[in-house]
Amino acid sequence: MPWLPRLAVVVVGLIAANTPPVSAETVDQLYQSQTIVTGQGEVNRQIGFKACLDAVLVRVSGDQRLPKRAEMAALRDKAGSFVAEFRYHDRLEGIPVHDEQGTHDRPHDLTCLYQPEVIDPVLAGLGSKPWLAERPRLAIFLSAEQGARHFALTADDQRGPAMRESFANATGPLVMRIVFPAASLLSASKLDDRSLSHADMATLDQLARKAGADQALAGSIIWRDKELGWVADWRLVMKGKSYKWQVRGVSFDEAFRVAMRGAAQILSGNGQPE
Repeated sequence: MPWLPRLAVVVVGLIAANTPPVSAETVDQLYQSQTIVTGQGEVNRQIGFKACLDAVLVRVSGDQRLPKRAEMAALRDKAGSFVAEFRYHDRLEGIPVHDEQGTHDRPHDLTCLYQPEVIDPVLAGLGSKPWLAERPRLAIFLSAEQGARHFALTADDQRGPAMRESFANATGPLVMRIVFPAASLLSASKLDDRSLSHADMATLDQLARKAGADQALAGSIIWRDKELGWVADWRLVMKGKSYKWQVRGVSFDEAFRVAMRGAAQILSGNGQPE
């Protein structure tokens, strides 16, 4: 069921994704990516290298369109040649190997590290460039609805810990940062889950700054039985231009990943999310 609880997140006032801004000190963090592979064998490693190449190009540039470029097929064929270093982490660390299971069957996190002097020319060849500016901290103004149940996703609401945790997880692949407003901030502005979806973005941007963020990312997420999932709509303003994007029939984890991918697309200067 979509509302099953997960590990609770302890929240006081605000919750922020634990990812620092991009700066000269965090370039190493920017030029890396991670995927899950089965074991440490060569075949799965090469599959992982391809996934990591897609991920690092998007991570560095913010441009979500790059993996769809026709040129990517040839680049993926030599994905390993772009990797400076790689490492594994056993996702079942501490759990003994079963008699019928070898270590080659166990899921591992594969982390690939890259050098700017290697990745930046690849981006240039794709008509893109690194997004090295400090990435804005976004205040999330979200209304959630499933049947008769509805609420605003605030920092201190007890109905939304799984969603807050999921949203924070969605920031990692793009080195983004988020906060959730306190319920008192919304109530002081006479906003609730019903009015948030119609709230003016200029007003929400002002509230975002009061919440310790740079600007607002507004959205709504509604469970639709007919869609067999959530329908999520997102809004963000960049340099006076309003952007909207949507995803339908997905888990809320994916809805939040779509939110962050869209925000990165816009904020990096790469235009309308697809």
